[in-house]
Amino acid sequence: MPLPLALAVPAAAAGLAYLNAKTAFWYDKTIMRGMVPAMYKTSRSESADRCNHFYRLEEIAKSKSASRVGILFEDRSWTYAQMYEAALKYGNYFKTKFDLKPKDIVAVDLMNSDHFLLIILGLWSVGVRPALINYNLTGDALCHCVTIANSVLLLVDANVESNVDDTVRQKLGDLRIEIFSQDFISAALAVDPVRPPNEVRAGEKARDMAALIYTSGTTGLPKAAIISWAKVTTGGVFVRGWINTKPSDILYTPMPLYHSSALLLGFFHCVDAEATFAVGQKFSTKTFWKDVRKHNATIIQYVGETCRYLLAAKPDIDPTTGENLDKKHNVRIALGNGLRPDVWARFQERFGIEGIAEFYSATEAFGGTWNYSRNDFARGAIGRNGWLYDVFLKRRLAIVERDHETDEPYRDPKTGFCVAVPRGGVGELLYVLPEDTEQSFQGYYNNAKATDSKIIRDVFKKGDKYFRTGDLVSRDPEGRTYFHDRIGDTFRWKSENVATTEVSATIGLHPAVEEANVYGVQLPHHDGRAGCAAIALKSAS
Repeated sequence: MPLPLALAVPAAAAGLAYLNAKTAFWYDKTIMRGMVPAMYKTSRSESADRCNHFYRLEEIAKSKSASRVGILFEDRSWTYAQMYEAALKYGNYFKTKFDLKPKDIVAVDLMNSDHFLLIILGLWSVGVRPALINYNLTGDALCHCVTIANSVLLLVDANVESNVDDTVRQKLGDLRIEIFSQDFISAALAVDPVRPPNEVRAGEKARDMAALIYTSGTTGLPKAAIISWAKVTTGGVFVRGWINTKPSDILYTPMPLYHSSALLLGFFHCVDAEATFAVGQKFSTKTFWKDVRKHNATIIQYVGETCRYLLAAKPDIDPTTGENLDKKHNVRIALGNGLRPDVWARFQERFGIEGIAEFYSATEAFGGTWNYSRNDFARGAIGRNGWLYDVFLKRRLAIVERDHETDEPYRDPKTGFCVAVPRGGVGELLYVLPEDTEQSFQGYYNNAKATDSKIIRDVFKKGDKYFRTGDLVSRDPEGRTYFHDRIGDTFRWKSENVATTEVSATIGLHPAVEEANVYGVQLPHHDGRAGCAAIALKSAS
């Protein structure tokens, strides 16, 4: 006999809830909410010859959101209409004063500020590409970054002018060097806001270069990763859909704008959402939460160890009322990458952060993983997915066994192909590259050898190509992806592989430990390396 309606409805609801919990369709929906619009918008922009992101700024500046605040810096604010006008002025100034041509490259050696962003948009308005220099660089590293970009102009922040000393100037030869000072700003903003014709930006493809962003240079000199228009568009559109950013949101970051995290996933994510981007000049535990409250931020951005630094800092106490201000803010999401598992829960609890949007990628990478976590289920993971998205991932990535002697992916002696690790096993993460690799994977500018080094061929069949991340990860049966170590950081001891990050994270769980760094050391008459830990203890106070 049929169930009464009063029983059937709850039973169906319970069944759907169970199915959702088992398949995680709800989470796949959040990923697709970002992925589908990102793919569509990239394709549409190319077909309309509007890949240049200057057009997105123009679109907002001429819409009902023109008066919405787009940038906050210190005590200054810029509406989208004001940003558009300033971008036109900067573009006109650069073109007329320095005789810049479309596709020229300008080395931008600036600290974080509102004008950093306006200059990028201004250069794009006249079809010029920025090469974003780490303003801490000096000497040979600085000269290298400027030179490999074939820069026609170097713009240097007045605050780091001393980095461009006589030796640097001599090595750069006759390259024009301009100091970015208040006089420069005044001169640029005094010109007319002339809109360059579409012809100077015409013919751009999604794969074409929008900017150069440099690797950290931990293994040799920095390499210039090519940032395509597709990355600018998809990065911003995806994150907006993934964490459901609204125009009313305000994202605060003091992370360096010369990196892709702050620029692409921070600023251009806000531009896509028509939201507000609040930028700090640089990170400091003393000013971070003050700036967050000042700008009424609803989203904050972190990179690497910044959350641990904030957790280690003393509480911010109101000098008048004595109130602990740790949770006195409007932040609902912390967005970033590199949040250590041993810090994750403590950071959320102390500062009252509802959600952590942790991602994993690299500037030059051909993919990424995403974990928007609001409970214990995926805490500490760099990515997660349900059954539906898992079908997509199986065609986009692979985790393969590592040869611990060579630090290369292990190849089966019989077949010559790599070996995929079972679910839950640890191996190197690889991303599938399309057949037209030379067109789709830009790699590094003016460095074919470095670009080729990131590609591994004949992985599972003849002719296939994958991007090597150089990172060891695992994926468990419930769709969670975990970072284990960077290849080169792991070491082998008595036939066991030791992941330095896992050991340091475990040591860091002890309440007396402030920070732990684990590494391998060689011992006489022993194979492999023994574990060694450098530990900083918390002060007694």
